[in-house]
Amino acid sequence: MRVMVTGGTGFTGSALVKRLLDESYQVIAIDNKEGLKTDEIRNRGAEVVIGSVTDKSLVKEYMQGVDIVLHLAAAFRELNVPDNYYYEVNVEGTNNVLEAAFEANVKKFIYCSTCGVHGNIDDPPGGEDSPIQPADYYQRTKYEAEPIVNEYFKKGMASVILRPAATYGPGDPERFYMIFKRVSKGQFPIFGHGRTLYHPLYIDNLIDAFMLAMQDGIGNGEAYLIADEEFIDIEHLVGKVAKALEVKVKTPHYPIWPLIVAGHLCEKICRPFRISPPIFPRRVDWYRQNRAFKIDKAKNELGYQPRVGLDEGLRYTAEWYIREGYLKNANL
Repeated sequence: MRVMVTGGTGFTGSALVKRLLDESYQVIAIDNKEGLKTDEIRNRGAEVVIGSVTDKSLVKEYMQGVDIVLHLAAAFRELNVPDNYYYEVNVEGTNNVLEAAFEANVKKFIYCSTCGVHGNIDDPPGGEDSPIQPADYYQRTKYEAEPIVNEYFKKGMASVILRPAATYGPGDPERFYMIFKRVSKGQFPIFGHGRTLYHPLYIDNLIDAFMLAMQDGIGNGEAYLIADEEFIDIEHLVGKVAKALEVKVKTPHYPIWPLIVAGHLCEKICRPFRISPPIFPRRVDWYRQNRAFKIDKAKNELGYQPRVGLDEGLRYTAEWYIREGYLKNANL
């Protein structure tokens, strides 16, 4: 069976490609740039195409003969681009892939959305029926693509929408890295009360969810929140990261409002110069927005069961950062 993975050279995409290859699928990975481990997935047998999902002709060309599409490609944390870039990639790009998949009679389409479409969870833990209240252009455009997926489902193409929580694990060079790096230095500032809820998702657990969603007749026309079994407040998360690194960490508390103002000012000042701001609203939201979810629907309907717990996942991640040279001063 031939599977296309868009965004296939990124952190999640490359992990998914490796699992598919391990299970003897033929894999074509499309991404707009080389990733951290692209040569590894090439050497293991994946066909890697460097190109954008905004290129309709390219998508159509490589869609021929594909049985299942796993659509992960997205504009994410692109700070030096206009807001409409997110729409072009996340909405129009998704439509391009769906259109090509439908014309090629693809058997199933899995769309990787985000738990962020729910924004701040007012009454945690939230479920798939929680209000849709995206807080930024990334989250908004990821949600705007979901109805397009549903339209193609109504046309007859089997499809599933997954809304992953904050994914981390070995192979992640940036998302959780900032947390680990600060903790490794022995001090992690907490802006606000530190009780904001956060829901991690270990990479292997997410890949399990994709593999389950690929099954014939499973999850069609539905959206599923995917997360680990456990959510946690951010101050305790910092403590668990310190334990994984075998270091002690102090967590001094500071008022959050000056950080909010600084985030907006930095983004506004840096954007005209196409400079990545040191702090921006989305980063500040980590201290403010509750992200805690129920995963009952995925368990009941997909058969999803997180296999790797938080302490174990953080330990594996710490070992990878040290082994790959990202952290040099930890005590492991």
